[in-house]
Amino acid sequence: MNFETQSIGNVLVVTPLNRRLDAAVSSSFKEHMQTVIAQGANNILLDFSQVEFIDSSCLGALVSILKTLHGKGELAVCSLNGNIQSMFKLTRMDKIFTIGVDQQSTLQQMRSV
Repeated sequence: MNFETQSIGNVLVVTPLNRRLDAAVSSSFKEHMQTVIAQGANNILLDFSQVEFIDSSCLGALVSILKTLHGKGELAVCSLNGNIQSMFKLTRMDKIFTIGVDQQSTLQQMRSV
């Protein structure tokens, strides 16, 4: 699984470069994010601008990643396409995660929390 990563202020922006986040890559996605957290990142923005599809295994990985933070940081997502946004609403994950339209507005939203 490939990622693009950059630090903006105290937020680590991680952009998965795979078009599909499904069962085939969910464990490597989760492992990568847990490593990032273990290295000290605690405010993370996942930019899904390159992702076209996620499945329930990816949603499970997101919950696991959030639990890894132990309430010591924030995990936000942005740039969700319509289908992914619908999945977040259907599973009520939109109540758990900060969801932003794009990277810039979500970074501002995270800084104001």
